[in-house]
Amino acid sequence: MLPAYLPNPVAALCGGGIPIDNGKNFSDGKRIFGDGKTWRGFVAGIIAGIAIGFIQIWATGVYDLGILPRQTVVSVTLLAVGALLGDLVKSFFKRRFGKERGSKWPVADQYDLVAGAFILLFIFNPAWLFTEVTLAAFICILILTPLLHRATNIIGFMLKVKEVPW
Repeated sequence: MLPAYLPNPVAALCGGGIPIDNGKNFSDGKRIFGDGKTWRGFVAGIIAGIAIGFIQIWATGVYDLGILPRQTVVSVTLLAVGALLGDLVKSFFKRRFGKERGSKWPVADQYDLVAGAFILLFIFNPAWLFTEVTLAAFICILILTPLLHRATNIIGFMLKVKEVPW
């Protein structure tokens, strides 16, 4: 899951500049995504996710322990892109429900990246998804994701990258 976990913090760290929605509002008069979703962050996050995935591919070839999923160029790309698309979709709905940037939205805030990554894998590479993501791995992902999300948000807050620690 590293190719899906890394893009969001990297996007927050490297973000800024032109918002993905170009400052436009949706038909309900609210911003489509908001200022927190920028092209620079989106691209940087995807590059970081793919880069860590390539490191995993290399490491598995050199140090194959037989316990980690065998990543492919396609799987790491889908995980990275899917994670940030999941975050964008969540932001879209967050705005529709009147939630401001940085406000808490339990469950959605933690699992948006997992949902986005798995949906893209299901659509474009289901064989890899069902072969490599075992039930045990899926359960670990469900348990670890909120813990990692909280830890990275606290670190981001301490580094002044995030305005709130959640």
